[in-house]
Order: sequence, then structure tokens, then C-alpha cells
Amino acid sequence: MFTGLIEDVGAVTTVDRDDDGARLRISTQLAPEIAEGDSVAVDGCCLTAAAVTDSGFETEAMNQTLEVTALDGVEEGSKVNLELAMKAGGRLGGHIVQGHVDGVGTVAAVEDDGFARRVRVDLLPQLLRFVVDKGSITLSGVSLTVANLGDSWAEVSLIPETLERTNLGEVQAGSRLNVECDVVAKYVERLMSPFARKEQA
Repeated sequence: MFTGLIEDVGAVTTVDRDDDGARLRISTQLAPEIAEGDSVAVDGCCLTAAAVTDSGFETEAMNQTLEVTALDGVEEGSKVNLELAMKAGGRLGGHIVQGHVDGVGTVAAVEDDGFARRVRVDLLPQLLRFVVDKGSITLSGVSLTVANLGDSWAEVSLIPETLERTNLGEVQAGSRLNVECDVVAKYVERLMSPFARKEQA
């Protein structure tokens, strides 16, 4: 489990793609804290460290992961948000983040708002149904609060700390972001869906 509080912005040093998927090498100052087999959230996608060096780690993204996340667009030099799995007894400073990406959103607009920056992201209906105004959403692994909500989009407001410590400071219109919806909302829908079907019948 993760919290959506980014610990480092790593740099993708190499990307090896073939028919089986992709192998990424990522440099990060978190390397001394990572062991082979550890889970690391890479732009919000939970991946396993397959190999570790003094300066970073290697991980593999299978085809299914590449199909449903924005990692298919990662290339050499890309910056990625990194978070290590939460330790038992640690503070849950963000919200419950599983690292299970629900889909990809596309940035529709970026606008400065005082010292903050508002980012509007277009979302597919199957994602938007789990988003509520002032609720939690994870974009590229970052735990954020929904500042505004429309029929086809959600908007977040990024404080200077977030802009400086994550790769969201570089997003622009057209950028693709991994989206993880609030797991509580997904459980609620799953539990309530039988009752909704009975009412429709």
C-alpha cells in the first residue's frame, strides 16, 4: 500500500521494449532503501524491483500494464514520481493508494491561480463515476484533492510544494496521467450494485 506522497522524482535511464513488455532502468536517490522484490510506485503504478544498483533499480512492465497505464509513453530521460511501499506504523499523510491504475486521463488545461496551479484532466465515464468534489484522486501517483468537477473532467489545484517535488509541475495540455480512483468509492459501488439492480428490475 502507498499514500500518494512522492519521495523522489526518478529519471528513466533506459527503456528496453519487446513483444513481452518493457524493462525500465530508473535512477533514484531511494536506491539504498530498495531491495530486489520490493514494490515501488512508478508514476502511481505498483511495480516490482527486479534488480537494484547503487544508483537505481530495474523493473518490468508487462503488456497488460502498458495497455492500461501511461507507462507505454515513457522513454529515456522521462521523469517519474516514485514512492516506496508504506511501512506498518507509518503516517498515512495522503490517502489509501494501492498502485493499481484504473486508467489514463488527459490534461485538458493548465492555469496559474495565485501561487497554485490548476490542472483540469479529462476522464472517461468509467473513471469519473468514482470521483467526487473535494474527494481524493491519485494522478501520476500523487494524492490530490478534487477542487472542481464537471461532466467529463476533474480539476485539481497544485500547491508549490507539489509542483516542486513531483513531475506534475511539468504537465501541459495533452499530457497523459495515470489515474487511480479512491478505493473506498469502488468498494461502495461494488457492495451497493446488487441493490441498484433490484430497484431497476
